Amino acid sequence: MNRSEALWQRAQAAIAGGVNSPARSFRPMGGDAPLFIKAARGGRFEDVDGRTYVEFLAAFGPNIVGHGHPQVLERVGRQLQDGTLFGAPCPGEVEFAERLAAAIPALEQVRLVSSGTEAVMSAIRLARAATGRDLIVKFDGNYHGHADAVLVNTGSGAATAGGGHDSEGVPGGVRQDVRSLPFNDLAALEALFAAEGSRVAAVLIEPISGNMGVVGPLPGYLEGVSEIAHRHGALVIDDEVIVGFRLRYGIIGPELGLRPDLVCLGKAIGGGLALGAYGGSRDLMRLVAPLGPMFQAGTLAGNPLSVAAGLATLDILAAEDVYPWLDAMGARLADGARRAAASAGVTTSLTRFGSMFTLFFRAAPPKNYLEAQDYDKEAFRRFFWAMLEEGIYLAPSPYEAWFVTLGHTDDDIAQGIAAAERAFARMQQIS
Repeated sequence: MNRSEALWQRAQAAIAGGVNSPARSFRPMGGDAPLFIKAARGGRFEDVDGRTYVEFLAAFGPNIVGHGHPQVLERVGRQLQDGTLFGAPCPGEVEFAERLAAAIPALEQVRLVSSGTEAVMSAIRLARAATGRDLIVKFDGNYHGHADAVLVNTGSGAATAGGGHDSEGVPGGVRQDVRSLPFNDLAALEALFAAEGSRVAAVLIEPISGNMGVVGPLPGYLEGVSEIAHRHGALVIDDEVIVGFRLRYGIIGPELGLRPDLVCLGKAIGGGLALGAYGGSRDLMRLVAPLGPMFQAGTLAGNPLSVAAGLATLDILAAEDVYPWLDAMGARLADGARRAAASAGVTTSLTRFGSMFTLFFRAAPPKNYLEAQDYDKEAFRRFFWAMLEEGIYLAPSPYEAWFVTLGHTDDDIAQGIAAAERAFARMQQIS
């Protein structure tokens, strides 16, 4: 028994399901013990048994600058000497909020929280407080965290680990105030508003979905979403927990036609530490306690360590050449993986935005969650294990993205492509 297997035995006794997030489980891939990681640098993992892997997981998105970036380590190290948590305001949270507002015109004011889940949960509450309405509209396969209101026909985690699209334990009363519609279908949204528009507080949307695989909006779709919502007096909540600061310095929704009233952020802005944010206009944000009647709080919100990591990360991402470099590296890896599949005669398609992409085991890229679920499940499982054997760590789910980070090198990308070539060739030999 190796050390990962031994830790897995202990974990199953002490931790529900053996993991602290179902997205980390290898069970959906037909496996048992996941790899336990003891260290990471740049774009590579080292597991507890001493094996190294090039990883395109990036902690499901947050590690955009790579593991152990010296600027992040230095700034967090300085803050460690001064304290980790005060329960009182600190200078870093003010500077961080100012930086977010400067990067995103829609954010006149922000509130820092500890995760993307908290950001979305708080933005929904604020939308309801601002409009006096209860109904929230979301889209099938968009993942917005694990708060009750958004675990209705969600993607990724529930679909992969739970085997379903919803979660048990969400009260019926909560479900009654949520409508989930097909992504990229304006007619369905128009029909919903025609029937219930006066009850809708907000439309919650990922401008680019990251948890039914990477799925982008059709031309005109996001403009239509904004127009329909605003025509009926509803707010638009732009969930950029995955794509915010991942594809550009700031958010991508407005570039694609979305006109958000509230924006939710997480993952990349924290530089690997727990940090999220939500915000909007001053008029909306003045409804948040202590100024207004909408209560939201958090002991760890805006904590000194997280904002130190976040500030260092924003410093790195603000460099002029960062996003062109990430885009080029993402394109190189994605094109290499796609060519490897085609060369081996394995049916795949691919959707990429900048440094994130999904290789779908289906003939055409999906436009919505229903299509995303129609893929060759056995082929994906075989590919996942073949890549792991080749030293490449991917998310154990077909609904997650591959992420390229600033920590990856030319050799890492070349190793990923070569591994894909061997993995696809092996799959064809078996079939």
